[in-house]
Amino acid sequence: MRELIVLGTGSQAPTRTRNHNGYLLRWDDQGLLFDPGEGTQRQMQYAGVAASDITRLCVTHLHGDHCLGVPGIVQRLSLDQVSHPVTAHYPASGAEYFHRLRYASAFHERATLIEEPVHADGPLGGGLSAARLDHPVEAFGYRLVEPDGLRMLPDRLAARGIVGPAVAALIRDGGPLLAEVSEVRRGQRFAFVMDTRLCDGVYALADGVDMLVIESTFLDAEAGLAHEAGHLTARQAARVAAECGVRTLVLTHFSQRYPELGLFEEEARREFSGELHVARDLDRVPVPRRA
Repeated sequence: MRELIVLGTGSQAPTRTRNHNGYLLRWDDQGLLFDPGEGTQRQMQYAGVAASDITRLCVTHLHGDHCLGVPGIVQRLSLDQVSHPVTAHYPASGAEYFHRLRYASAFHERATLIEEPVHADGPLGGGLSAARLDHPVEAFGYRLVEPDGLRMLPDRLAARGIVGPAVAALIRDGGPLLAEVSEVRRGQRFAFVMDTRLCDGVYALADGVDMLVIESTFLDAEAGLAHEAGHLTARQAARVAAECGVRTLVLTHFSQRYPELGLFEEEARREFSGELHVARDLDRVPVPRRA
């Protein structure tokens, strides 16, 4: 199962209908929790997400709406005695803040949380990588890439009389014939881009992904304010998706100044014609099937 579970879509302050940030990506047997803001534990209850579903904790930056849920998540891992280790990524410059969050109150630490701070652009292991964004504090976005595989072509196999165990042997042994009876099966790709101005990192993360989750804090009428505060507008985010060949676009992180979100969809549609989701709390968005 590969799907995005939206736990919160608010930006600086939550509203009656939008919790602080929080996003869980189910990726086969992995669960990547991005930017857990205040109230994430409760949203997990509503969404049917257990602490044991989390295998990685990925924080883009150390502003409160993206990390004030970390203490509860860390302690919940121990409370529920999660048996597998959980790896935590966050900007290395925010190590002091992360330490305070991790040990914000007394608790019996039973779970294993492995800290792997992000120092620079590059791979983080397991297909996950990071790229620097442009925000008033150090921030990184995340990209998850499945390795390419092979898709066997039945008609070409049949034409050469390759059947049964011979197919498995061909895959195992490789060689020129394998290339003739198969094609590359492109691995699925996912990107998570939060608080940032337009920058090279945004495009590097979004390039060719099947799903892009991206902040769109403001509408285009406030583009000047967005740039000053280090944010994107819905139209900018949609233009990135269009230029990068994104298949499914998920807009989120909306300013409290907008009680209704219809204008975000209208604005994004001026730039992007693919599958579009203006995220709402507790939405579940499947990663699209391979093209």
